[in-house]
Amino acid sequence: MTENDSLRALSDRLRSFCEERDWDQFHNPKDLAIGIATEAGELLEIFRFMNAGQQAALLAGDETREHIEDELADVFFFVLRFAQMNSIDLGRALERKMAKNARKYPADQCRGDNRKR
Repeated sequence: MTENDSLRALSDRLRSFCEERDWDQFHNPKDLAIGIATEAGELLEIFRFMNAGQQAALLAGDETREHIEDELADVFFFVLRFAQMNSIDLGRALERKMAKNARKYPADQCRGDNRKR
């Protein structure tokens, strides 16, 4: 199974999950984008005001790591659902964006530098 097949299988499971609950009516682009932002904010909130050591400790704890994984899964849910409902091939979109970023941020010029260009 390729990565694209795995993503497709997850997308199919997500479609079935949402259809069983009659959620398509709530999954328009605006509301899904709000869901992405909301869930990303919840993930960010976990790490707010923490230094690197505190962040590492959270990820090392079983209970806190599960909470982080749950929030990340919520973000992924909305990203995948947004793509699904709007016929966006996430694999292709990511490959295209990475190619653009490779041109914009050549490794020999950007190594160790995270400034936006």
